[in-house]
Amino acid sequence: MRPSDLAREHGISTQAVRNYERDGFLPPAERTPSGYRLYTEVHAAALRAFLSLIPAYGHAAGGQIMNALHRDDLNDALLIIDRGHHQLLRDRETLDAVREAVDHLTAEWEATTAPSTTPATRTIGELAHQLRVTPATLRNWEDAGILTPARDPATGHRSYRAADIRDAEFAHLLRRGGYLLDHIATVVQQVRTAGDTETLSAALDDWQHKLTTQGLAMLHASTQLSHYLTLRNRTAA
Repeated sequence: MRPSDLAREHGISTQAVRNYERDGFLPPAERTPSGYRLYTEVHAAALRAFLSLIPAYGHAAGGQIMNALHRDDLNDALLIIDRGHHQLLRDRETLDAVREAVDHLTAEWEATTAPSTTPATRTIGELAHQLRVTPATLRNWEDAGILTPARDPATGHRSYRAADIRDAEFAHLLRRGGYLLDHIATVVQQVRTAGDTETLSAALDDWQHKLTTQGLAMLHASTQLSHYLTLRNRTAA
């Protein structure tokens, strides 16, 4: 096969095929006396495997997997794959935790933002007591971008409004679940940006769809990778 034969199947350029070989994502091709590359079905299978790895694990990880295979380090390739699956599981657990938090806090959220209700505020000590954490913990959450309390212009004291209290309760729930502060900050920002439960619910559904799509991509990639390894080993035997 020529580079154009491999490229045509995937709608990519022949230069991309050459670059993938240069970067070790494909096994080295043999050359004709005049210097033209000769690709085989093994190279075609390697290209299918690499391209299937991208939506499953990302371009960088996909390249690392193929590089590991081509230096005959199967364990390293499987370790990268395992890390990808672990990350997907963590993302699913985070999504489940956010859904649980939304269900738990929706009633209070809507009550505190209802037109007939004057949202109560809390001092840092009052909120810390409510959550059974220390004021230092709330200050750490603020440093991480999780909380953005207002400040009294005269005294500089923090004042936690209804939205701040909601964000703190989300953070407290996720922290108990073992999530890191930077991860919690991302989740709380999604809640803050959504602005209402309907928008947040739609955002969570979209997140769920992305995780499902990635999981299916992993299944497809495992099939392509297994086929490539079988073909490669059979050719080498």
